[in-house]
Amino acid sequence: MKPRSGSSVLRLALPIKVLIQRFAFLFLILAAFALMLLSKAETSAIEKVSSVVVDIFAPLMDGLSQPAAAISDGVHAVRQLANIHAENDRLRRENARLLAWQEASRRLMAQNQALMALLDYKPDPRAKYIAARVIGDSGGAFVRSMLINAGSRDGLVKGQAAMTGQGLAGRVIAVGLRSARILLITDINSRVPVIVQSSRDRAILAGDNSRLPRLAFLPSNAFVNSGDIIVTSGHGGIFPAGLPVGRVSKSDDGTVRVNPFVQFEKLEFVRVIDYVSVSPETSEKSGPEAAALE
Repeated sequence: MKPRSGSSVLRLALPIKVLIQRFAFLFLILAAFALMLLSKAETSAIEKVSSVVVDIFAPLMDGLSQPAAAISDGVHAVRQLANIHAENDRLRRENARLLAWQEASRRLMAQNQALMALLDYKPDPRAKYIAARVIGDSGGAFVRSMLINAGSRDGLVKGQAAMTGQGLAGRVIAVGLRSARILLITDINSRVPVIVQSSRDRAILAGDNSRLPRLAFLPSNAFVNSGDIIVTSGHGGIFPAGLPVGRVSKSDDGTVRVNPFVQFEKLEFVRVIDYVSVSPETSEKSGPEAAALE
């Protein structure tokens, strides 16, 4: 009996299922039309229901909108941070370039001032000269000399004078193709014929590797005061007369010393001048000057 009742139920449900499938589309259309009519109806019940639904879903929509706004703000902040990082990189590179230009400007300004000081001295127009940079300093306990970046290819020969805008610095003692060595007037091997400008007393400026070279062979009756200007005498044919050398600075032991005009610790450029070929006294050697130079 039970199997027959189950089969009868299936036989009854099958036509209903077929009917629903055939008229499902029509049912959907009618339902949509009914909803449209309900939405157009302006009844107080529908408005109340709509208000209730809106009130229910408003907090939910507000809660859902806050994460979206937070995400939007976060994306905007990340973009701003990326832009700020890029801007910082650009400003850092620009600052580095400006610092490089500033350093170059200071270096060129210092070189320009040194060259302007070098040009303060006006050599004999007949003399040949060339400006050179100091590239090495052999200052020490036993040597006072320096290297310059000019040599025989630039016309340098031994014996030429090295000048700055302040006065005499030394003379060329060794020449290479691209470099030369200058013996400073403070070196122990340096001997320069000089004269006291005020009293016209002659002497030899003798270096002793100290900062202040001394006056040797000064006459015993010479009248020399501190501050007197010392210039070259022109004897010996190496330097012409009148080149500024320094000022007299007497020491406590009675030795007459000379404070050179040239600041050797700040020396960057020199002007090498060839006076040998134009000096009218190239053959004149007499008195203590000749003995000292030999």
